[in-house]
Order: sequence, then structure tokens, then C-alpha cells
Amino acid sequence: MATPLGIYISVPFCKAKCTFCNFASGAFAPRRMDRYIDRLCQEIAAIPITAQNLGAVLPNKIEVDTLYFGGGTPSLLSPSHLRQFFTTLREQFAISPTAEITLECAPGQLSDATLAELLSQGLNRVSLGVQSFVDRESAAIGRLHTRAMCLDEITRLRAAGIENLSLDLIVGLPHQTEQSWLESFDMAIASGVPHISLYMLEVDEDSRLGREMLAAGTRYSAATVPSEDDAADWYQLACKRLSAAGIHQYEISNFARAGHRSRHNIKYWHRDPYLGFGLDAHSMLATSTGAMRFCNTSDLDLYSADSDSEAHLATASLPLYKEPAPPISPALPTPDADLITEPEAFEESLFLGLRLNEGVSLASLRDHFGKTLVEQALPAIEELCDAGLLRHTADRIALTDHGRLVSNEVFSRLLIATPA
Repeated sequence: MATPLGIYISVPFCKAKCTFCNFASGAFAPRRMDRYIDRLCQEIAAIPITAQNLGAVLPNKIEVDTLYFGGGTPSLLSPSHLRQFFTTLREQFAISPTAEITLECAPGQLSDATLAELLSQGLNRVSLGVQSFVDRESAAIGRLHTRAMCLDEITRLRAAGIENLSLDLIVGLPHQTEQSWLESFDMAIASGVPHISLYMLEVDEDSRLGREMLAAGTRYSAATVPSEDDAADWYQLACKRLSAAGIHQYEISNFARAGHRSRHNIKYWHRDPYLGFGLDAHSMLATSTGAMRFCNTSDLDLYSADSDSEAHLATASLPLYKEPAPPISPALPTPDADLITEPEAFEESLFLGLRLNEGVSLASLRDHFGKTLVEQALPAIEELCDAGLLRHTADRIALTDHGRLVSNEVFSRLLIATPA
């Protein structure tokens, strides 16, 4: 029996672009949503042929047991968009009656009508992008909500029957201090939600705030961002307080009460098969020799282009689909695809598995990949253990508390250890 799939739906539309955001999303004209949903449904309808042409395995009417709407702000979808989407999705897949169906939601940006439609379609989990319960910090990064709106949204969703709630918080925001950070996550704990995600502020050239910080500028309150050392200390403080409150860490950024771990995200860390639809969405499916990873363009104009549009004609020389052509028109851009080699699969199993607090079983790696790859990685593993970044007990390795703070360094050293 085929392993049930997880499906991720990318909805890149926002009311306003947050200064820290480095995702393929933005504030686009509402009329573009109609075209985007049409293309999204066409992509779903074409997936059997897409998978076949990539050499991936996708059984007919395969079961889907997790569905995740991310973005962007997918709570901006209208009821008609949702009906169109779910109709197309159920034509291709068998949605499990017990599927975990998650919506990412910006507080104050989920209409009653959209919520009612989602509930009728099986919505049972909501992830609220709070980021901070301190209004000054929220305003500094371009969030449109206040603390009061966040608390009202939690109450409203519970009244609608959704108890499986998650809150996102970010460590290291502009104007953040230890006191304000404690205020934010203590309020998250007091809210009683069963799942909390903590993220360290990312500083890179893909966000306005990141670019300003790299340029040592002052726009977007960049000069008030706390130091990395302070943010790391506050993250560790949060880990301890959450654990004391019965919200236990199970992954670098994720904490949950018993029975409330994100089933969808665990698929990524376990390397289970998943499909992503929409802008910049990623997928991984099994092949006869291993696995195939593929992703969509991050260019909204290209993804949504009509067949006779300039953006589409610019790619007309690229192979879109092999014969037989998918039963849709116009054709969609070809996803970028990579066949995952055995050494690459081994590396992924290491660094994705190590994100989880339970770590990785070396015995399981030997059973799946053979002894050679494990033996090649052992010197780097032992060096990381000596450095206090990994712990090795009973043939299982896991990140230490300090290792989680520098996980990218740990992963890069393990990647070097396994030749392609």
C-alpha cells in the first residue's frame, strides 16, 4: 500500500508584505487571485502526467492525510476559490476522513464566510502568524494586527470548534528586549494553545529588513534588532519555559503538547512523499530507483501566464510536457526536477532527521543505505560530538541544546563527510 501523501498549497497573496519576509509572496491586485486559482487547479489536474514524465510514482487516487495551506496569507482565499480548489483536489486524490487540514492565518484576516467554507471542507487546524504579542514590535515589521486582535482570533477559532491551534513567534525582532520577549511567549503559553513555533529572525538579502541590516542601515527599525547572542539566549530561555509548561520541543523550531505535533511538517523531516502546488512549491515523490524532488517557479507572472502572454512566450523553447500532453490548456511551466542520488538521500536523512529532538538511528541508516555511507560519516559525527554539538547514545545521534543554535553548521559538516 502506498504511503499517504502530504499536500502543500502555496497562496502567495498578502494584504501587506512584512519587512522580514523572504518568501515568494507579496501584495498583489485582488483580480490576480482568480487567475492564480485557475492555474493552481490546472496544475493539480495535470499532476498524474507531470509525475509520469518525471519518472515518479503516483498511484491513482492516492490517499492524502495532511493538507497545508501556506503563503502568503491563504486566509484571504474566498469561499468560491476554496470550493473550486477542493473540487479539483478531490477529483485527483482521496482525502482521508482523518486528514490534518491546516490553514496559515494572519490574525484579523479570515472572514466568517471563508472560515465557514473551510470548516465545511474539513479544516481542523490553524496556524496563527502572531510573531509578537507586543504591538510596537508587530508594527515595526509591518504586521497589521494588534495583541487584542490575536487574542480575539484565538477565542473566535475555538468558538468555531478548532482547538488544534498553533502560534508563530519570532525571536530577534526590531525593538525586542528580553522583557518584551518574555511578555510575548508568556502570553502564548497563557493562551493555552497546544502548539507553538519559535523562529529566529533570518537576516539575508531576500527581505527588506535583512538587506537593510546587511547594509548597516536604519530603515525598518533595523538598528534596533537585538544581537544574535541575545536572541540565542532568549530562544533557550523560551525552550525551558515551554517545557515547564508542558509544551515540549520536538523539532528545532516546534513545540507541542501531547498529541498535537504537526503531522504535515513531520512528513518533511521523515522524508515521506509530499506534493506542493502553486508558486515556489516543492514536491518529493518516490521513483523506481529512489526519489525525485521538483519545484515550481517563484515568478508569479510566469506561473500565472496565459499561453499567448509575453511571459509564456519567453519560455516557449523549453520542453513543457512530453507526450501525451496534459488535458489542460494553456500549458504550465515545467517544474525544476532533480533525481536524488543515494548519497544525497543519506545526507537528507541525516540533516532532516537531526532537526527532530529524537534524532537519527544509525542502525536504521545502515539498514536503509548500507554500512559504507554511515562509516564515511562517522568521523564528522564524532568530531561534532567532541565539539558538544551532537550527542551519541545507544547508536542514536541527536543535536545538543547548543547544536540546535548552530544547526546549519552541523549539517554542513555532515554534508562534507558524504561524497557524491
